[in-house]
Amino acid sequence: MALKVGMVVVMATVALTGSVRAQGLERGAQEGANRGGMIAGPLGAVVGGAVGAAVGTANGILGIDRRERFRIYATGERRPSFSFRGPVRIGTVLPEDGVVYYDVPPEFALPNYNYTVVNDHPVLVEPRTRRVVEVID
Repeated sequence: MALKVGMVVVMATVALTGSVRAQGLERGAQEGANRGGMIAGPLGAVVGGAVGAAVGTANGILGIDRRERFRIYATGERRPSFSFRGPVRIGTVLPEDGVVYYDVPPEFALPNYNYTVVNDHPVLVEPRTRRVVEVID
């Protein structure tokens, strides 16, 4: 009986987190599901996905405390915005040509990422792959 109640709680958590739209959600859910599945099989994947989604939503790469400061910094720099067709989200690979990438200032402690502005939104980018890892709204 307790297992059934636990499953209902997990399913409700998954349903609720699925409606949340935040930057770290997809990555957190995927990583949590993968790790949970390796440890405890299908049930572990469900629980890990829900927990990973919640943690990813709260943290992202910048975290809650640095996110707004970075947005203010990036918009204050008044960098030109690259016009990209379609929505820009985590996982979008930006083209090689036409996009200018900038170093993230040391105070944000993200030496492995660059940033740029796409469709008037600052985004963090993995420089080697040009893949968007966080969209700053």
